[in-house]
Amino acid sequence: MRQIIDQIVNLLQQGITAIFRFIELVWQWSFGQMVTIFQSNWQALPIWKIAVLALAVVAIIYVLYRGFFQLWGAAEQIFKAFVDLLMVLISLLPYVLIAGLIAAAGSYVIQHVNF
Repeated sequence: MRQIIDQIVNLLQQGITAIFRFIELVWQWSFGQMVTIFQSNWQALPIWKIAVLALAVVAIIYVLYRGFFQLWGAAEQIFKAFVDLLMVLISLLPYVLIAGLIAAAGSYVIQHVNF
């Protein structure tokens, strides 16, 4: 049974690693392309290429703007989920404490009380 769990955990780790490698690859390629377009020599281009370049820059800024607010919303949700998790863990403390007291009392009775 332990081997099956280890294999499942290993498979999940490999899957997550592959996803993050793909995200890193896309991220690096995209930013490389953006750096390339921003390093263009604007003065040496004909007017129609400058218009295309300006349109591309505006589109890049718009897409990054939308992506930023989507990322911000996700960060808020992650923070809220973390706070909710902490609240649940704190609300479980009395139950855990009572269970510990019951276990301690039971252990005391078993070890020290003789009828």
